[in-house]
Amino acid sequence: MLVEDGKNGEYSIVLDDVFDFKRVEEFRSCYEGIDLAQCKSVNIDFTYTRYMDSSALGMLLNVKSFFKDTSASIKIVSVNEQIRKILTISRFDQRFVIE
Repeated sequence: MLVEDGKNGEYSIVLDDVFDFKRVEEFRSCYEGIDLAQCKSVNIDFTYTRYMDSSALGMLLNVKSFFKDTSASIKIVSVNEQIRKILTISRFDQRFVIE
């Protein structure tokens, strides 16, 4: 898992192949390390992710809450069909932009 610092306040958190409860602290460190004053957007990149559990849903809600007092947009990007199904069933498509 890593944070890519893009240009103009755009950040990406690139997830590993498994996004589960073992990754809570690592994920939190990623988004808490982003400069809130400079951040305009955060993409949570699922390109390499093949599995997520219910704790991952909680982590996504936590990142949304962390940025709630900023104007930063939070997007979930590059999800496979299985992950998209989990997010849709959990109604995360109503809380996040999913691309």
